[in-house]
Amino acid sequence: MLHHLRSTKILSVLLFPILINACAMFETGEAKLKRVRTISIISAMGDELSFTRSGLNGMDNHSQRYSIKSWKLDDAIVKQAGALIATHFQVQPIAYDPELFYSHSGKDSPITPLNLIRDDPLKQLLRTQAQQQSPDAYVVIVKAESTIGPSNRTVEGAGVVKYNALFGSCVQIHALYEIRVYDGHTLDLLEKRPAAPLDNASVTKLAGPSRIVDESYMPSAGDPAQNEKLQAAIVTLIERSLQPTLGDLHLADLQ
Repeated sequence: MLHHLRSTKILSVLLFPILINACAMFETGEAKLKRVRTISIISAMGDELSFTRSGLNGMDNHSQRYSIKSWKLDDAIVKQAGALIATHFQVQPIAYDPELFYSHSGKDSPITPLNLIRDDPLKQLLRTQAQQQSPDAYVVIVKAESTIGPSNRTVEGAGVVKYNALFGSCVQIHALYEIRVYDGHTLDLLEKRPAAPLDNASVTKLAGPSRIVDESYMPSAGDPAQNEKLQAAIVTLIERSLQPTLGDLHLADLQ
């Protein structure tokens, strides 16, 4: 009997750290944020606009890309996100080089469990770019990807897709992004969530904010960055999706 009690006690001691770690793994995002007081925001999804054709023309497999840095999308995103987050946390401005973040979109699947993400390049960038900062958490907004219909082709970030079919065509704009939350001290990835599709029903809906538009939104000859109508529509997609996405992460009030 004494031997049994001693064995049970030893087993309990051995299992306790495992149970603690298991609880930590399944800790909710809201619980993790209870330790957070200050947040710094980084946005790096507004450098390029892609134009993609999809449908009957199988020869056109490459997207055209145009610079839209003049739109200053990232500045607008940081400003809007900061205003939403500031209702619950202290927002601490951060100086960073967006050029280094642009190439590191959320390449792993949005449904990949956090503990299965390996060699996160954004974590390494935070380590080198934010050494002088000391917030409790970083909110990093980067491009997300979506497949086009049943095909294996993908689009990311801001862009326009033209679908060609036998009986006509349609044009869809998109602003695909993902929000990641990192611990400001350990740089562990705490939460991540892609912006969800909006409430506009569409047969060709992408896995993120998008909208069917007319031909006037198409990139034309010259500089597409000068298309103010297209710019305003992309900005609206981001503005409409940012609050619910931050809300799902417990960083802002839900609408």
